[in-house]
Amino acid sequence: MTSLLSRSTAVMKPTVVGFLSLIASSLPTFAGEQVIIASTGGAYDKALREAWFDPFTKATGIEVVTVAATNAEMRAKAAAMVKTGNVNWDLYLDGEIQAASKAHREVTEDLTEFCRQFADREDLSANACSAGGALLQSTATLLAYRTGKPGEPVPATWADMWDTGKFPGERAFPNFDDPWRVMAAALLADGVKRDELFPLDIDRALAKLDKIRPSVTLWWKTGDQSAQGFRNGEYSLGQIWLTRAKAMQNEGLPIDWSYKAAFLVGDRIALLKGAPHRDNALKLMAFWLDSPAAQAKACEALSCTPPSSDAISMMSDEARKTMPQGDDVRDHVILPDAEWINANAAMMLQRWNEWIR
Repeated sequence: MTSLLSRSTAVMKPTVVGFLSLIASSLPTFAGEQVIIASTGGAYDKALREAWFDPFTKATGIEVVTVAATNAEMRAKAAAMVKTGNVNWDLYLDGEIQAASKAHREVTEDLTEFCRQFADREDLSANACSAGGALLQSTATLLAYRTGKPGEPVPATWADMWDTGKFPGERAFPNFDDPWRVMAAALLADGVKRDELFPLDIDRALAKLDKIRPSVTLWWKTGDQSAQGFRNGEYSLGQIWLTRAKAMQNEGLPIDWSYKAAFLVGDRIALLKGAPHRDNALKLMAFWLDSPAAQAKACEALSCTPPSSDAISMMSDEARKTMPQGDDVRDHVILPDAEWINANAAMMLQRWNEWIR
C-alpha cells in the first residue's frame, strides 16, 4: 500500500498532495504509534494515566498501552523476552534497588547517553536519570494501620506490629521475589538498631517472623491486592507501599501510617533491550522528567516524592506533609543497603521460599 501511494503522489499536483496531507493529519493514530509500559495496575496506574500518560498522548499522538503485572512477573517476563528476542514491551517499572543490579543491566538498555540531556537541570535530583532508568518517584514501604476512635493508641514501630496484645487484629505482609523488607522489619521488631541492620541476620529474622505468622492473614503480591485486602477488612495492620496507603486514604478509608516504621524505596522506568517502540519509549520518559506538572499531579494522588523540586513546590501543603520529611528520613526511615541486597538477593529468596511454604 505504501509503494502504491508513493507512485501515485509522484504525479499529483502539489495542491492535491497538500489536501491528502491535511486528511492524513486528522486520521486516528496508527497502531504503530504507541508505547507499551508494564506497571502494577490499580490506583497506581490510574494516577499515572491521568497525570502522565494521557497528557503525553495529547501532546504527541502516541498511545500509551499499559500491561498490569506483579513486580516479580515483570522482572521474570522482561528477562524471558530479552533472552528469546521476542520483546513486546518497551518499558517496565522496576524498584530503585533492583535497577542497580546485574540482572537488571542484562535486560535493559544503558540510558547514560539519554540522561545527558538532563545533567544540567537544577530542579532534578542527582539520581533522576541513571544508566538503570529514569526515576519515577521515591516513596516508602511502611507500617499502615486501620484507625480507630480518637485518643486510642496507634502502632508506630515494627515492634508494635508484632505486639498482638496491645494492637490486636490481622496482619499483612508482602510475598514476592524481594523479601528483604519483611526480614528487615522483623529484625527491627526484635531490637536490632537502625544503624546495625545490614547485613541482615536471616536466621534471626525468620525466627522473629515465626512468632507473628499465625496473625498474618494476607501475604500480598501486588499493591492492588494489598489495597483490596484492606478494603475487605482482611487485615488491620500491614506492611504496604505508601502510594497505596495514600490512595486508600484519598478514597476516605480509615487508614494511616507511621514513618517510624518505614523503608525508603522508589521506582525507575526501565527501557528493555530490543523494545519495539524504542523512540516512543524515550519520548515518554523524557516527557516525565521534563514535566514537573505531571510529576506533581501523580505524587499529589500517591503521596510520593517526585524527582523535580519544581514539582514538589507545585504540590499542596497537605500532600507535602504526607511525604517523608527531612526529620523522618534523618531519624527513622531506613535507607536500604542496595549493594548488599543485590549481592544476596538469590540467597534471601531461597531462604524466604523455604520459610513461606
